[in-house]
Amino acid sequence: MNSSTPCLQFLRPYAWKWKPVGARNTAYLRFYHLARQHELIQSNALKYPRIRHEGGAPMRIPIFREKFKDVEMGKHADEEVIIHGRVQSVRRAGNKLMFLDLKGEFEHVQGLCNFNKLQVTGVELGEFKALAKLLNRGDIVSITGRATKTPTGELSIEATRLPELLTPALAPLPFKLEDEEVRIQHRHIDMLVNRKTIDTLRLRSHLIKYLRDFFHERGFLEFQTPILAENASGATARPFTVTASETSVNKSLAMRIAPELWLKRLVVGGVDKVFELGPAFRNEGIDQTHNPEFTMCEFYNAYANLDDLITLTEELICGAASHCRDLIATKLDSLPAIDMSQYQRPFQQLEFIPALESALGFKLPDLSASSSREDLLALLKQHKIEVPGLNKPDITLAKLLDNLASEFLEPYSLTKPLFITHHPVCMSPLSKSFVCPKTGQHVSARTELFINGKELANMYEEENDPASQRQKFVDQLNAAKREASLAPGVYNDEGESAMEVDESYVQALESGLPPTGGWGCGIERMVMLFSGTKRISDCLSFGNLRHVTNVPGAVRTAEDEEKAREMMDEMEKKGARERKREKGKEKEKEVMDVSDGEA
Repeated sequence: MNSSTPCLQFLRPYAWKWKPVGARNTAYLRFYHLARQHELIQSNALKYPRIRHEGGAPMRIPIFREKFKDVEMGKHADEEVIIHGRVQSVRRAGNKLMFLDLKGEFEHVQGLCNFNKLQVTGVELGEFKALAKLLNRGDIVSITGRATKTPTGELSIEATRLPELLTPALAPLPFKLEDEEVRIQHRHIDMLVNRKTIDTLRLRSHLIKYLRDFFHERGFLEFQTPILAENASGATARPFTVTASETSVNKSLAMRIAPELWLKRLVVGGVDKVFELGPAFRNEGIDQTHNPEFTMCEFYNAYANLDDLITLTEELICGAASHCRDLIATKLDSLPAIDMSQYQRPFQQLEFIPALESALGFKLPDLSASSSREDLLALLKQHKIEVPGLNKPDITLAKLLDNLASEFLEPYSLTKPLFITHHPVCMSPLSKSFVCPKTGQHVSARTELFINGKELANMYEEENDPASQRQKFVDQLNAAKREASLAPGVYNDEGESAMEVDESYVQALESGLPPTGGWGCGIERMVMLFSGTKRISDCLSFGNLRHVTNVPGAVRTAEDEEKAREMMDEMEKKGARERKREKGKEKEKEVMDVSDGEA
């Protein structure tokens, strides 16, 4: 099928676009697949060979670029190497010269194939031309050759053997992919085409390594804690539940919403410095900053107080910002540069109640009293202060205070990182608490870090009194019941709360938990901060839960298949007509040659 390649090239720009009626061009994509497959079969190239290292182990493209960066222009390195990569473009200069732009490990190198140099190895011109015509953008190839620099100064690998096609691309690889829905549904294509997509995920990987190194260097040990358990605890969120039917447990289990209580058990067990990086699951809504499945980093440090946690957090965030700045300047240059001026230490600090009273212009009522919610609502109405949710009958005291902080305190973090400290007890019932000498209010030994108006990290002095901890579990459960009476939906269909008193944890505290500082941060939030992205889905390899549960799976309808086959038939007919014309021209030429000879 001599006309197949031009047809495929013509089709490529349209394959990933919308049709006028709004449906995806699945018929076009299927046609491209069939045509490309047919083309490869005709050339006996639809193969997926195993990797062979007869000429030695392959060299990674980044290593190749570093090792041979100083090779002289017009000269060749002595060493023959093998590199593998994905073809980004094929440029043909006549019948005997071909340039390939190869990409591997996010770096590029030029492949130079000169038939005159390959001829000595037994390669025939027809074989060279067939491969040059067959190779397409997206194919994965192997090139054996020597490093050189072209007259334009481009570092290249000049082939000493005919390149080998390792994996043919049966689907077209677009040069641009801008449609948001297509990018989400075909994330692998998005990664290949849009550098910012993959750079954001690469930053995430580098950031996770940085965090691990940071904690290990300071004597922390990484442990893995259970994801499935009888109860989910450690935070106020509704869990996902699963049924264990093939085990001796044979009951409903909850997926963890946080590793907190398990990690503190490890501190009781003598692991004074412990951290975990792993998934957590919360049966909640999806928005720009929340996804039901996310990655948590938590650490617990025995004998650390709130000041120690603040100091360690400043050191971690400033170090991470500097590390990401250097990565963006060298490797991840599609991401916006990081302004280090906003990460100067020390960060700002505001005490929750005094700062809020100053902003509101009045003193808060006793927030531990049973009537505190109604008293605060009355004061807000008296002073004509409007905040989100103020008029909702189901708003709780904790939520009301949180909304006030969001309105009046968190904006201070827009210019510089901000620690908001000593929240009212109702907002953090599981941390140690004390009476604030400034306000006389019962507050928690807790602080939250905000940067650019978004919460980044949360830290506590952990409650280690078993009796107080049990009472706080009970208070939390009662608060949830009161909230459920105001806002149905916090409870499941059986009327049971997602929260329960964790008696086994209380029992563990009876063995003695040292005074301990605890810290938690969502990894995606940190990636969003340093990558400059506004959506949590951009920091997840395959998007949020809505995206991964709505992947189309390359649905091919009978109508698409029929249209694709019709295109193939038309393409075959066109090819046959062209071949017939070519034969006719050849016969005419033969007749003319004979006539000229007789004359």
